[in-house]
Amino acid sequence: MAVRVFLLLPAPPYRIGMAASTHTVTNQVPPLVGYDVFAGDRALTEAVERHLAPGILREAQEELSTLGRAAGSAQAQEWGAQANENPPKLRTHDRYGHRVDEVDFHPAWHRLLGHAVTAGLTDAWGREGGHVRRAAGFLVWTQAEAGHGCPLSMTHAAVPALRTDPALAAEWEPLLTSHVYEEGLRPAPQKAGVLFGMGMTEKQGGTDVRSNTTRAEALAADGEYLLTGHKWFCSAPMSDGFLVLAQAADGLSCFLVPRVLPDGARNPFALQRLKDKLGNRSNASGEVEFDGTWARRVGEEGRGVRTIIEMVAATRLDCVVGSAALMRQAVAQAIHHSAHRSAFGGLLIEKPLMRNVLADLALESEAATTLALRLAAAYDADTEQERAFLRIAVPAAKYWVTKRCSAVVGEALECLGGNGYVEESGMPRLLREAPLNSIWEGSGNVQALDVLRALQREPGALDAFLREVGKARGADHRLDAAIKDLLTELADLEAVEARARRLVERMALVLQGSLLLRWAPPEVADAFCASRLGGDWGSAFGTLPHSLDLATVVERARAGES
Repeated sequence: MAVRVFLLLPAPPYRIGMAASTHTVTNQVPPLVGYDVFAGDRALTEAVERHLAPGILREAQEELSTLGRAAGSAQAQEWGAQANENPPKLRTHDRYGHRVDEVDFHPAWHRLLGHAVTAGLTDAWGREGGHVRRAAGFLVWTQAEAGHGCPLSMTHAAVPALRTDPALAAEWEPLLTSHVYEEGLRPAPQKAGVLFGMGMTEKQGGTDVRSNTTRAEALAADGEYLLTGHKWFCSAPMSDGFLVLAQAADGLSCFLVPRVLPDGARNPFALQRLKDKLGNRSNASGEVEFDGTWARRVGEEGRGVRTIIEMVAATRLDCVVGSAALMRQAVAQAIHHSAHRSAFGGLLIEKPLMRNVLADLALESEAATTLALRLAAAYDADTEQERAFLRIAVPAAKYWVTKRCSAVVGEALECLGGNGYVEESGMPRLLREAPLNSIWEGSGNVQALDVLRALQREPGALDAFLREVGKARGADHRLDAAIKDLLTELADLEAVEARARRLVERMALVLQGSLLLRWAPPEVADAFCASRLGGDWGSAFGTLPHSLDLATVVERARAGES
């Protein structure tokens, strides 16, 4: 019988341990890493200097630069990637079958959140210049990862609602504004710091919260209730406490729901599922059922919307700041790429057409940042005039800035070409995140209608808005013409609802133009007024008048690199 012998011979030498090498890699853009996100943003640094008192400016700048260097580090960027690649998981029961209703997060999420809390991003209401400092920090840090901004925003925004009840505020505010992050559910008095979420919308009503069906039945103890019902969107469901709306005997009311009761028992809080969202993947949003859930009333019965509205307004401002952060990071990435990538015989940033695109994007980003910090400064001032200004300016800014975010991020992604469409670039994550702030805390129509309500019911709000816009009157003929046109529109409020978006858009643009004329370099203000107010602009980015000083606009927006 013939015996066949098979010998295991090595592959030919050219295949042993060698990867195919067909070319030398050149003309690749280095990552934008190892830089100070705050110090490299001229629009932001100038806004902070403008709005903070000299006595606290140096300290704030040092804090923000420390945070900026952390946000621009390779470590923070890796945390952001890990938190989104490993989204939160719902754990309804423990191994023995007991309900626990907990959400498990990747360690990177906790590191991001812990760094933010330590940096004071839930602490604005009790320190001088607190809102400007916090808004600037929020804009800087959420460029590393935006999803964990939700619990930061909710925790920060809960303070004014709780202040309607001094006893509740005394108990909870020190924990909400703490610079200590402690993960895990325990009775609040046993923790050095807590996080808050919010539950307003229900299946049948959504934004129409007056159609809520969740019931609140009063107990014998004053201010204590049991809740029965549901919330269709519960923000940050891993939090220590929540502000929710429910129907009490005298109507829709606001309640504080702790996750853990004082005796250590879990408050009934059944998480049905987590939302499978387009973006915001690192953050949990859940559907929750209340069944005999213990709660404390916040404010008067029947005044729930009025009680919680200040929380809503504060989170709407964070929508503006968060969108400004996404735009800033997208524009920084686009300019960085163009400054290092060569095509057709030169750097992209030197090409007239690409320069036009980058300048157009930079204008949108700077206008958003300038407006966001102006609104934060109004919160710090806390005068009757500034409160009236915020009544119109916040929903108008929320409407417009959040709508511009998706367009800006999409165009910035295109600046990177096919590389921008690849997950490793980080741009797809920014693009998926971009629509969120336009939806969160009331979508575009809600904001436009809110502006109309202020116009019709609060004459002082319009007066404050026009005073602010008028501070730049006479500085540019295009702004003057836009103000005149706006006054004509405001004089005719018949059938105004159908044109509310057009009106609010115009109000936001006029406000941005006024701010830039007062505070931005002439090249920036001129380009903004020529395009956004003067009509010398196309329907897409990159259609600015060619006669403008676009190179200066682009260079100003370039992120500082080390």
